Amino acid sequence: MKKPTSNHCRSRVRVTGSLLALVVVLGACGKQDDGKTAGQQLDAAIAKTEQAAEKAKARTETAMANAGAAMKDATREVEASGKQIADKAGEKLNDVSITAAVSSGLSRDPELGALKINVETKNGAVTLTGSAPTEAARDKAGALARTVKGVNSVENRLVVKAG
Repeated sequence: MKKPTSNHCRSRVRVTGSLLALVVVLGACGKQDDGKTAGQQLDAAIAKTEQAAEKAKARTETAMANAGAAMKDATREVEASGKQIADKAGEKLNDVSITAAVSSGLSRDPELGALKINVETKNGAVTLTGSAPTEAARDKAGALARTVKGVNSVENRLVVKAG
């Protein structure tokens, strides 16, 4: 068996002294003598500490639940915002594809392909601008635009110019 060092002995003395001081302080805590022993007073102090810890735990759990609910709400808002952005992007993309389809259809037509017809689309509403050589060509361009999937309406602003 090893012989205790002087540092080890000093540590034991400090710990013992600290415990003794704690017992004396606890014994002197109450101004009036309530008839409790130091051990009973220590038990009461521990019980109060445990009660305070339970209250703190309950407050923390409530705060965490509130934070969780706030995160769920924020997530829903972000999802809704993302859906709106995606819907708007989808509308723009759809308008671009409608414009491309109408322009392609006009360019493939033998009578209309040589004409400079501008096609603009907003929310499925197509507007045709430019000139047409005859009223029949103007009407044909409007009819062709109406056949494209996704077109809600056609505003035919083509001007008939004999050329």
